[in-house]
Amino acid sequence: MDITGELRRRLRGTVLPAVLTPMDERGTVDHGALRAYAAKLDAAPVGGFAVWAHTGRGLYLSAADRARVLRTWRAATDKPLVVGAGVPRDLAPATVEEAEAAVEAMAVTAAELGADAVMVYPLHALAAHPDGHARAVRLHERVAEASGLPVLGFFLHGEAGGYEYPPALVRDLLALPGALGLKLATLDRAMACQDAIRTAEATDRLVVTGEDRMFGPSLMWGADTALVGIAAARAELTTAVLDAWRAADHTAFVGASARLDRFAEATFYSPIEGYVQRMHWAAVWEGLLPEAAAHDPFGPPLPRAERDRVVRCLEGLAGDGAG
Repeated sequence: MDITGELRRRLRGTVLPAVLTPMDERGTVDHGALRAYAAKLDAAPVGGFAVWAHTGRGLYLSAADRARVLRTWRAATDKPLVVGAGVPRDLAPATVEEAEAAVEAMAVTAAELGADAVMVYPLHALAAHPDGHARAVRLHERVAEASGLPVLGFFLHGEAGGYEYPPALVRDLLALPGALGLKLATLDRAMACQDAIRTAEATDRLVVTGEDRMFGPSLMWGADTALVGIAAARAELTTAVLDAWRAADHTAFVGASARLDRFAEATFYSPIEGYVQRMHWAAVWEGLLPEAAAHDPFGPPLPRAERDRVVRCLEGLAGDGAG
């Protein structure tokens, strides 16, 4: 059975929220709040979920918390789980080889806990490595072989610890037998996003947008699936944009995209790492999380005015009938 091809068919044209991890101010995971959050999101019209992703601070959690978080999601849903694999922040690998081994180990753990696919965090050290291109390709091969799961490449912007994947690397990653597709999170690099999409759309792999601030345009450029942090609190609004585009309902697409852009402008801006906390605030307003479990202790401190901006945006969208 071609599990990669089957998963590709199942996910194409859907939204996968990059889910939050409910925590208190000290970073203690609230697993009761997580169970309730997972149940609510599972009822949304989404194709699956991204767990241990940047929005959920997967690399910052302890190994025990990561395992319990993934078990909770596996128990909550029959939908596919795409699980991030990278170098945990509590490790300090001395060499590139040690970093690669850490990524592989995290992928194996994800498979053992019920993941359906692995999303490989880029190793920033490979950006300047003399053999970085070949090592990046081999890392994805190793992850696929060790975990036995389809692998999603991850072009992540530098502010979140990634680096720019040139078209040649995109092409080689997507040529791997276990390649599910490529997720793009270039933040504001329109040309890099377009170049990667042009390379990816020549294949049968998923072209996955993670472009919260360029969501509508990335679909127009050729992305066919979405894995985004913005859907962690506004899943229906995100899905409405993708569904309208795929249905060629351009009037609905323009309206839905404009509403999503308003929310993105209120949550994804400098300091960009603050978006995780802003999404927690949005999830509280949406009734998805309790106040006590809506903290991101790993991001920058944010002033009260930023929360007010998020709430005003959500109130405005609700007033417009956008929910």
